[in-house]
Amino acid sequence: MGTWDTGPFDNDTAADFANALDDAEPEAREALIRGVLIRTIDATGHVTEAGEAVAAAALIAAQCPGGEPVDMTYGPETPMPVFPSDLRALADEALARIVSDEDGPASNWVDPEDSKQWRATLTRLRAVLDPPPSSLA
Repeated sequence: MGTWDTGPFDNDTAADFANALDDAEPEAREALIRGVLIRTIDATGHVTEAGEAVAAAALIAAQCPGGEPVDMTYGPETPMPVFPSDLRALADEALARIVSDEDGPASNWVDPEDSKQWRATLTRLRAVLDPPPSSLA
């Protein structure tokens, strides 16, 4: 996988996933995203679709309160549908699975600072996808 930065779409597989979303019919985009998240959650051993799952999670998080817009340089060029709320939990679970994969993407970084920055991106996405309940004062 070619990686040029630490963002959700800053690698070849995520950019290819964005292209697949652009090429898909609008009504098929949710199914593509749901599929990659479920396959990531259900993966045994090494998570092979981690790049795609992180990208999918970023697209979902972008629609949540506090979410950041997706980088349109490498992300999908076409508008995404409004995603159902159940995808938030799937995206968070997929990110948790990726973080727990010790031989996965986190081990690919040569520079430890890049690895830290990439993990911080996943932590921010998870915080948006599964925010702590607000306390009532």
